[in-house]
Formats: sequence, C-alpha cells, structure tokens
Amino acid sequence: MSYILLVTSILILLQVVFAAPLTSNLGPVIDLGYAAFAGNSTSPAGITNSPVTFFGNIPYAQPPLGNLRFRAPQPLNENGKAQTVTDARNWGPACIQQPAVVGIGSEDCLTLNVWKPTNATEGAKLPVIVYIHTPQGFPLYDWVAQHPGGIVGASITYRLGFLGFLGGPQVATDGALNAGLLDQRAGLEWVQRHISKFGGDPNEVTIIGESAGGASVIMQVVAYGGSKPAPFKRAVAQSIGFGPLRNESEVELDFNMATSIIGCPASDKTTMPCLRQASVGAIVSAINRIPNVISPVVEGPNGFLPDLPSRLITSGKFSTVDFLGGHCTGDGNTFAGGTPEQFKTEDDIRNIVFARMPGVSNDTITQALALYPSPGTPGSTFSTQYERATAIAGDVVFTCMDWLFAEKSLERGVKNVFAFSWNAPDTVLYNANPYLGAMHTSDLYYLFDASSRVGNAGNTFRAFNTSEAALSKEAIAYWTSFIANGDPTVNKKATSPVWSKFATGTDSDTRSRLRLARGGDSKTASVMEGITSAQMERCEFWMSDAVVAQTRV
Repeated sequence: MSYILLVTSILILLQVVFAAPLTSNLGPVIDLGYAAFAGNSTSPAGITNSPVTFFGNIPYAQPPLGNLRFRAPQPLNENGKAQTVTDARNWGPACIQQPAVVGIGSEDCLTLNVWKPTNATEGAKLPVIVYIHTPQGFPLYDWVAQHPGGIVGASITYRLGFLGFLGGPQVATDGALNAGLLDQRAGLEWVQRHISKFGGDPNEVTIIGESAGGASVIMQVVAYGGSKPAPFKRAVAQSIGFGPLRNESEVELDFNMATSIIGCPASDKTTMPCLRQASVGAIVSAINRIPNVISPVVEGPNGFLPDLPSRLITSGKFSTVDFLGGHCTGDGNTFAGGTPEQFKTEDDIRNIVFARMPGVSNDTITQALALYPSPGTPGSTFSTQYERATAIAGDVVFTCMDWLFAEKSLERGVKNVFAFSWNAPDTVLYNANPYLGAMHTSDLYYLFDASSRVGNAGNTFRAFNTSEAALSKEAIAYWTSFIANGDPTVNKKATSPVWSKFATGTDSDTRSRLRLARGGDSKTASVMEGITSAQMERCEFWMSDAVVAQTRV
C-alpha cells in the first residue's frame, strides 16, 4: 500500500514539474508562476504580427479598497501555481483624479502595463523603462519597436490626489502618508521580481516621467534620503513639476475640510474607519471641494519623503543614478499665469506670477526681480515684461530643479549626467495660442506618436508631418539609447548631433545641454548649447535653502 502511495506521489510530482505550459487563444502567454497573462500582439490599431506585444491591467498590489483605503499598498499572494490564464490584452482603469467624476476612474487601479518585443523571451536581459504614470495616451509601442537592440517597457498606475496623498496626524497614525509614492515603489519592486519573464533585466531599469511624473521620478530618487537601495539604475525627469508642497497647517486644514465634507469626526479613533467606509460619491465630493491640490507631504526623518526634495538633493541625500533631465523652453509660458498683454509692468509680475507662490516674501520677490533685469535696463536679455515673467515662472522649478540634481549628481561622482531643453512646440496647442511657444508637455507630443495612442488622455495630438516625425524618431532614439546604455548618443540617429555630457561645457560656459528643435524633413535643428553663468546664478538663488523654505520645492 505504501508503495502505491509512493508511486502516486511521484506521478503527481512529475505532472507538476513537467506540466504543459499554459496557453490561450487570446494571445501570447507570460506565466509568472503565481499568475499567467495573455497579451495582445495585434496592437496598436489592429496591426497583424506586431513587433511589440502588450500586456495590460496587471495587478501589482492588492486593491486599496475598504480597510486598505489610505494605507500603504499591500502585497499580492504570489505563492502557488497559476491554473488559468488572465486576459491582459487591454488597459486597466485609471485612478480617480482631481477634479473627479463618479464613474470615471476607479479606486481599484493598482495595475501596470508591459510592452515587450514580440520575439523576446525570458533570459533576454533587455533594458527596461518604467514610465510614471500610465494614462492610455502614452503607450510605449514606438519606444520598444524603434530601439535596435530591444528594450522592455512598463508603466505604473498609482493613487492620485486625495486618495494617494491625504495627510495629517490621523493618517500617519492609522494609515500611510504618501500612499501614492508607496504605490509607485511597490510597482517598481514588482518589476524587479517579474520583468525577467518578459525578457527584461531587473538590473537595467530606468524610471521616467514628465511634469508630475517628473516630480515622482525625483521623489523616488530622494526616497528615504537615499538610505535604501533604489530599484532602478537610471532616471529621466522631464519638466519636473510640482507646486509648493503643503506645510503642516495646510495639510491639517485640508484633512479637517475633507472630514467635514464627508461627514466624519475630525479627530478621534473613529475618523479613519469612517473615511474608509465613505462612499465613492462622498470621496468625489471632497476631492472637488477642497481648494488645494492634494500632493505629497514631507514626513520627517524616518519617512519615505523625509524633507523637501530640493533640500535632500542639496545635502546629497539621494540615490546615485545615471541621470537625464530637462524642461520645455515654454514651461514658464504655461505657468506665468497670464497672456503677454497682461504683463506691462514689474508690478504685473509681482501680482500674477507670484500668486502661485503665496509663501514667497516681498523681499524675496525683489531679490528675484533683480536677477532678471527689466527690458531696456543694463544687462537685460528680455524684450518684454512677458518674457521676463515667463523666465521667472519657468526657473522656479522646471529649469532649476533639473539643473540642481545634475549638479549634485556630479558632486556625488555620477559620470553619466545629461541635460536638455525642448524647443519644439506641441503643434496643435501652438496653433491655438502661439504666445505659449514650446509650452509645458510639448515633449510628450513628439515622444508618443499619435498613430499608436489609445485616446488622448486629456492631451491634444494629431498625426505627424515629416519634420515632426523626424524629431520624434530622433528623440526616441536618444531616450532609448540612454535607457539601454546610460548614454543617449550610443544609439542615436545618424543625422543627430552628439549629445555631450552636462559637465562638458560649450564655449565659455561650463555646463551644456542639448536643445531639441524641429528642422527639415530628414534632419532636425537640434544642437548643443551652453548653460550661461547668469542662468546658473538664478538657479542657485531659487534652490538656496532660504528661498526653498518659501517656495516649498
């Protein structure tokens, strides 16, 4: 009898060990062990035998619902063996945003997407890009298809606004501050564990983001003050964008306002359970009625974000990674707060531009204006007050944060540091308002080809003409070359200029960046340019501790 049991056990073990791989008529299957997913190799736009296979709506953490609302992301059960294949051919739901609408977006949104070369297999050890975050308007088909050596792309959805960044002592005690940033980190850790199944190399991961995504990149780099290993090797930050981070009193005011709107007590042991039981409709009402943008909070010494990002960078408390960073030349045009006709005098700059920075003192404003001489005065490079205003609005964060991180990375011994300025407008937005120039998000217009998009994710696109296509291909080649090699020049287009390192300098300037611009149908007008001493002096001012205490960046 025991012999029969032994033989039966062996047969069962052999069936498990030598079980036929899971397959599906839905598409190619990736088996992660605990789960298996069928992808889509006929996208985008129904392409047959696409060189890129897409896997979407893959959970990386438990749904943050019920008792998990306002808590750190909880791990999935990754034990056991998958018995069925999950349909992963389409995108998952977006997270609820601000402003919010009931029925648009979901709390159950902690998912990621993966794009792989269709012929890539486990063990290929291809470089990996992780884009933060993941609206459907920004797929990575072109990036994966264009790179000659092959790369794997991924993008992460994370809790936004109120659901991701509600702060205050109550949340700190019975929840998690900066849950949205913790979501991102959980997604990156999932990539470390599982991206090899898609052909990716977990030791060659680059994170990338634009605007709030660029701010997320910086916050991941400075996470824990650099005291914990980062689950990535390189970082790309484009138009690093966040408004002043709220101080403690503002965070508490927002929390109390939210509890009042939702109908929960403000400060007892039932507050957080009440918020967790609130309906989505009540949450949406609170999101739309709180005047502040609910964004990351400074947690203190032991937190994910122990201090303001600029202070952590200045003090060298960040993970050392290869870095490529830059901004659109019209970022300041977008955030100056008015049209050219509204800026006639210096007082207009005081009253309009600095309205976005209520913590900045009059003395600091006066010091700032002195660094940007008024048109017609000695040393001024501005022809109008509007040009002066947009330069200030752009430098406060967008221009100077990437400069600061590049400088401090050099001080920490990082060799692969590259900078850029993007001087090609989003054509659709430019035609509507030419005064905006190469406005905020113009780089995204070129980096994500309209023909491969699923919807527009709130952005405006159109099919490229030939000169736009030339810049798009050039930029994607640079970006994916950096992802693969830590150097944007290695796999550049033959017609593109060499992208020199930030520390190389140009002419009399000690620092340099690539200025990307449209040119002809086959060759762009991109060129290396120096970063002037005047520009660096302005950035030293904006990133000084005394000023940062007021701008909260």
